[in-house]
Amino acid sequence: MNYNEQLNLLIKNALAEDIGDGDHSTLSSIDATANGKAILKIKEEGILAGVTVAEKIFRYVQPDVTFSILKKDGEPMHFGELAFEVEARVHTILQTERLVLNTMQRMSGIATLTKLYTDKLKGYKTKLLDTRKTTPNFRLLEKEAVRIGGGVNHRFGLFDMIMLKDNHIDYCGGIEKAINKAYDYVQNVKPGLLIEVETRSIEDVQKVLATGKVNRIMLDNFTPALITEALQIIKGQYETEASGGINLANIESYAATGVDYISSGAIIHQARSLDLSLKASIPGRLKTV
Repeated sequence: MNYNEQLNLLIKNALAEDIGDGDHSTLSSIDATANGKAILKIKEEGILAGVTVAEKIFRYVQPDVTFSILKKDGEPMHFGELAFEVEARVHTILQTERLVLNTMQRMSGIATLTKLYTDKLKGYKTKLLDTRKTTPNFRLLEKEAVRIGGGVNHRFGLFDMIMLKDNHIDYCGGIEKAINKAYDYVQNVKPGLLIEVETRSIEDVQKVLATGKVNRIMLDNFTPALITEALQIIKGQYETEASGGINLANIESYAATGVDYISSGAIIHQARSLDLSLKASIPGRLKTV
């Protein structure tokens, strides 16, 4: 399933959850043929995300809406600015309002936090990765928000990369055994699938190097000093990823080691939704932000 198909499914399910057997507030008070305009008002500083998704939500319900983008995804946003204007049936606007706002507020919060992290990496070769620590059924747009904020999407799910983590290794009976079994699986079942393995010590790193057969080595909960030591052993033979306990206060010290990637679940699960509002645009009637 491609991105647009996944997005349409997300929109379909989210609207079904919200509307149920009918938007009775709107059905009871607004004529079905009434048309109107609405504007998206920005009420907080940050990085804007979700404008293109908002357009797709409106068009999912009413393909012929008029949608004017006033600020683009990824642009800095400031209090009082407008992000877009939409002209559609009033029923369309009111039925999609909460989904549009929930989506954009969440995505803008993630993009804003991601930008804070990626700004810390300027001047270093290290790239910021997201993780699978996401909201069920909303991963598609949380990862899109990371990309808008300047981060790099890691694997989307369990299906697009092999990642041998601590539990896989412990259940399998050791890091060498897990790597060998995963390598054989790729050769015989899923050719081309990349393999990443989590290491918890310098000894683990040495075992991985002796075994080979991987594409990336994760250095989990290593201090910057231990990462430097590990990189000297790895000597650029494999991609490297630092993970665990990395935050805004210490991310630069990890990047300074020269590690290829830093992964962070915090950029998604610790992001705070930003304040936006969708307001009816009525000629001659002023509304404050």
